[in-house]
This record gives sequence, C-alpha cells and structure tokens, in this order.
Amino acid sequence: MSLNRSEKQAVIDEVSALAAKAQTLVMAEYRGITVADLTKLRVEARKAGVSISVLKNTLARRAVAGTPFEVAVEQMTGPLIYGFSEDAVAAAKVVVEFAKTNDKMVLRGGVYTGKPLDVNGVKSLASIPSKEVLLSQLLGLMQSPVSRLARVVAALAEKKGEAQPA
Repeated sequence: MSLNRSEKQAVIDEVSALAAKAQTLVMAEYRGITVADLTKLRVEARKAGVSISVLKNTLARRAVAGTPFEVAVEQMTGPLIYGFSEDAVAAAKVVVEFAKTNDKMVLRGGVYTGKPLDVNGVKSLASIPSKEVLLSQLLGLMQSPVSRLARVVAALAEKKGEAQPA
C-alpha cells in the first residue's frame, strides 16, 4: 500500500525526530524473518529504549538528511530495519543479540555519533557494557581504596587493643 505525500512527510518527520534524539543507528537486513520474530525483536527493543522501524529507504534517506546519520545513506539499500537509540550501545546490543538467535537477520552497518560503522564496528559497539554496568564498575573502583584503608585502620586498632594489657 503506497502512502500519499502527507503520510510520507509524517513518516519523515517522525524518523527525523528519532534521529535528532538518537546517538546510534543500526541497520540490518530482515529478509525472510517471520512477523512473530520481528514482534519479539520489537518487544526486546522497546524494553531497551530502542526504536525499531521498517522504512522505505528513500524515506529513511530524506529523514536523516542534515543529521549525523547522513553518512549511512550509501548503506541504505535493500530491505532494512532501522534501530535508533539514545543510549550509545542499546541499539547495537538489541540487534546483535537478535541476530545471534536468528540467522536470517544480517547486520549491514550503522552510525555512532556521526561516524559510519561496518558490521564489525556494530558488533564491537554491542560488546561494550551498558551505562549502568560501567557506572557500577566505576563506583566499585572508587570505593576500593577507601574500603582498603578502613580495613587497615580497623586491623591496626585491633592490634593495638590486643597489645595493651587489660
């Protein structure tokens, strides 16, 4: 079913708004994937804060024109699914994890902060821990010296307590 001009403009505006807020775009070929599997992908994407869209490539090209994602225009060929995310790694994680369980999903590339990514770049981006994990690792790293100092001071206090006769 073809869209009229105003419907096409509405799609372009919606995708442009997604692109304006997003840090990452991941593209994958979805040829041969069942509707049920695509629905599972959309559910997982929604949980991770990723917007998954199946778009006509001409509309996608128009929507990303003038944005940092414009560098991916050459890759926008064939039946593609587009994943936009505000979190730097969420879109890559969702699509790469889905591609591991579904061999018909073929990664095509992506864009991260205006830089084009090939398939290996998308996989590398997906392997980065999430923001929450990185923050907890940083907090643990910052707490480590303080807790070690507290243990040493407690051990010294205990040793002094044992050394003095009662």
